[in-house]
Amino acid sequence: MKKRILTGWNFTRVAFLVIGLLMGIQAGLNGEWVGMLIGTYLGSMGLFAFGCAGGNCSNGSCATEPDQDHTI
Repeated sequence: MKKRILTGWNFTRVAFLVIGLLMGIQAGLNGEWVGMLIGTYLGSMGLFAFGCAGGNCSNGSCATEPDQDHTI
């Protein structure tokens, strides 16, 4: 977990963390609990590098291989 937090930082990950923190703080000051949840989720995506903040959406790591047994 420590390695995941400390390595692999890029602009997208920093942006998710900063936007999530700012959104969570602003929503908390205004008493908007749903906004706090969304901000916490976005901030945790940036901090722990999961979802699109970890770069998993654009590098093709989600691609699946076609079924080799299935013939047309």
